[in-house]
Amino acid sequence: MSFRVGVVTFPGSNCDADLRHAVDLVDGLESVAIWHKETHLDGVDAVMLPGGFSYGDYLRCGAIARFSPVMDEVLSFAGQGGPVLGICNGFQVLAEAGLVPGALVANVGQKFLCQDVHLRPEGRDTPFSQALPSTMRVPIAHNEGNWVTDAGTLERVEGEGQVVFRYVTSEGERQEGIAPNGALNDVAGVCNAAGSVLGMMPHPERVVEAAVGGVDGFGMFQSLLSWLETR
Repeated sequence: MSFRVGVVTFPGSNCDADLRHAVDLVDGLESVAIWHKETHLDGVDAVMLPGGFSYGDYLRCGAIARFSPVMDEVLSFAGQGGPVLGICNGFQVLAEAGLVPGALVANVGQKFLCQDVHLRPEGRDTPFSQALPSTMRVPIAHNEGNWVTDAGTLERVEGEGQVVFRYVTSEGERQEGIAPNGALNDVAGVCNAAGSVLGMMPHPERVVEAAVGGVDGFGMFQSLLSWLETR
């Protein structure tokens, strides 16, 4: 038996094939391609929104994709507790849809960043973070990854353990200004209050095989399988 993981493709997505490949590397998971105009999720067990430049990043990143027909189904799926992961542009879409707290704005320095970063998993468990190393090396590639929010939301997010990934040093320590994009409190990934929807800027699907630079992201996909097997 394989669990079906729907990977949505928007016009301008460019990491959807990579994400499906990462899913299919896990024995027990099967990726399903879902076009953004679909009005059903084809009975999937989890949903993932990939990186890229949906609709050319016009208006705000993710602002148009948030209104694609498939997003009504994603909202319904998430509302029923279904596991949803948004990576990079997918994180921006989730934020625009109100599925995760905060917003993603232009990087400090107004420059596109393409580099490896170190992450520390923390906060509450999610379907995607149950089998991770204490520190992860994962690449980023974005121009609007600066996570911001208001003071009240920040207090709630921090207090309720909704920060799932934080930028840290290679030794796993927090350091002022370590977030390369200027993200508030060095936040690299946050989840919803239930812990079932996770948005993150770094690309774990790019580090799932040693031959292409590392395996620190593979545990996220293994975690999903373990979570689904307990349901």
